[in-house]
Amino acid sequence: MKTEIQKFLPEEAHNIRIKVFIEEQGFENEFDEIDAEAVHILMKTDDGMPVATCRVFWSEEMNSYVLGRLAVLKEYRGRGMGSEIVREALDYVKSAGGKTLMLHSQCRAKSFYENLGFTAFGEVELDEGCPHIWMKKGVV
Repeated sequence: MKTEIQKFLPEEAHNIRIKVFIEEQGFENEFDEIDAEAVHILMKTDDGMPVATCRVFWSEEMNSYVLGRLAVLKEYRGRGMGSEIVREALDYVKSAGGKTLMLHSQCRAKSFYENLGFTAFGEVELDEGCPHIWMKKGVV
């Protein structure tokens, strides 16, 4: 696997998010102004096929870096790519001097993030009708 960190939303990452969040999961409000501020991590197979993405950005409101829009193409799930891209995000935050990484997880993905050391906090909230919970992890 190879990862790239871009200061813009690469077309390949855009396409992965369309497939996962819009076509597969039915979300409508997938793209927003944060895409212009965030760094985007794109994971590719050794032969160059884009298969996973996420974005990381600083939130003044949360006083933390935030990971969002983590998506792995369906046919590549269960191969450790989601965990690897989260590790890449944690490395990025550490290199940027960040102390914590937060995310707004779909509740069905909560255990995935717990296995990576994230802790849930706050109340469950709906995002386009899908239950989400805030989670955080210290960057070491």
